[in-house]
Amino acid sequence: MLSSRALRAHLLAARLAGSVATSREESLRSYRLFAARDPRVLIGLDPEGTWRQRDLIELMAEKCGVSADPGCVSGRDVIDPELTLTALDAFANRVAAAAQRSEPVLLGTGHPHRLLGFYAALADALSAAGCAVLTPAHGRCVDITTRFGLRTYNLDYVRGVALVREAGVPSTGRETGAHTHSPLPVRTVLAAAAEAGGPLPELVIGDHGWVCGAGQLGFEAIGLADTNDPALFVGEAEGVVSVVVPVDDGVRSDCYRPLTRYVLNRACLSQ
Repeated sequence: MLSSRALRAHLLAARLAGSVATSREESLRSYRLFAARDPRVLIGLDPEGTWRQRDLIELMAEKCGVSADPGCVSGRDVIDPELTLTALDAFANRVAAAAQRSEPVLLGTGHPHRLLGFYAALADALSAAGCAVLTPAHGRCVDITTRFGLRTYNLDYVRGVALVREAGVPSTGRETGAHTHSPLPVRTVLAAAAEAGGPLPELVIGDHGWVCGAGQLGFEAIGLADTNDPALFVGEAEGVVSVVVPVDDGVRSDCYRPLTRYVLNRACLSQ
């Protein structure tokens, strides 16, 4: 079993926590846009409170460990590995509860190139424990506004994990899909599940719009988030999202394998 101490060392060595690749400038820009209610940064969340940039800096300092000093405007962001470990424990406990209760679950990612393996391992373990891993709306089209204009994507599933691919790109079940922050994919998936008469997920696991979009619609959601994704942490603060794990979401995919082992071991789902 991977110990907390060993995982902490890995988090720092792989720069999943500690000094991370996300820049302070990038995070502050996200906080400014969130404060202005820019939908590109809200990613499906409709906050109840008035969140100013200063409020967001304070929240992210508490939840992630970034600098609480508004005068710090450059350099690399910092994630406190102790906060990552604490959140991972809560994340694993919720996954364990889903397995114990054989809950239907939905997994989706906007970071398939990095995080597909992490979620796919959870999907495999939850399925083996008796959970229905849901795959509604497979093949459906979703129109998403990007910086290049309106683009059409297709919903696909790889090893039980939902993602989107550019329209016209064939699926072989191996390639990863497109990076997106949009909540439209999870809205499409949940609407399709409801139209079909269910089942509906009792837990949604993912990142970006998959978590915020589902949580805003009243589904319990847990996931991972970087320091430039304030929406998930605001959702957690307002009770819309259950658990958010602060971690750099852009490192090599193999760097997340120890996190997978840790979560599955703690959830008693190791295979």
